[in-house]
Amino acid sequence: MAPRFHWRRWLIASHRDLGYLMVGLTIAYAISGLAVNHAEDWNPTYSIRKETHAVGALPVGDLPAAARVTLDRLGISEPPQSIVPAGADRVRVFLENRTLTVDVAKQQALDEQVSPRPFLSQVNFLHLNRGKGVWTWIADLYAVGLVFMALSGMLIVKGRLGLAGRGFWLLLAGLVPPIVFVLLAGS
Repeated sequence: MAPRFHWRRWLIASHRDLGYLMVGLTIAYAISGLAVNHAEDWNPTYSIRKETHAVGALPVGDLPAAARVTLDRLGISEPPQSIVPAGADRVRVFLENRTLTVDVAKQQALDEQVSPRPFLSQVNFLHLNRGKGVWTWIADLYAVGLVFMALSGMLIVKGRLGLAGRGFWLLLAGLVPPIVFVLLAGS
């Protein structure tokens, strides 16, 4: 007689093992998700440091010359990527990971320096799928894994604590927020 297939044992083992495999991505996506959810309050990928520098009298009427003099006075030897007028007496100087906004009338420069946030810039890169290519497949497999974890998790527990009892009511409670939000957002 052939041994009986115990689907619940298989499901529990699959759920457990896949759960272990998914821990790293789950933590990375959760941290990145929290950071990106609050992007209107801060830049989750880059840290931006702003400083205002007094640069003294600058050439009037020649914004590119004012930009060059400002770079020289601030001791910046990096060649600009571009110099763009930003008004009658203002010019923006774009450098790598840095932007200077030079105000000729006020004789000052706003120096904005951008640097990637450690760890967050990398997990945001993954979460937002900026790498494309192979990462898209990994992210898709992860999403399928999450669906499996959700569905298998509902079937693991049996009896009054499972879908036949308390689990059913918890499932309904978990469905309410996304359904209500979608219905309200759709109007």
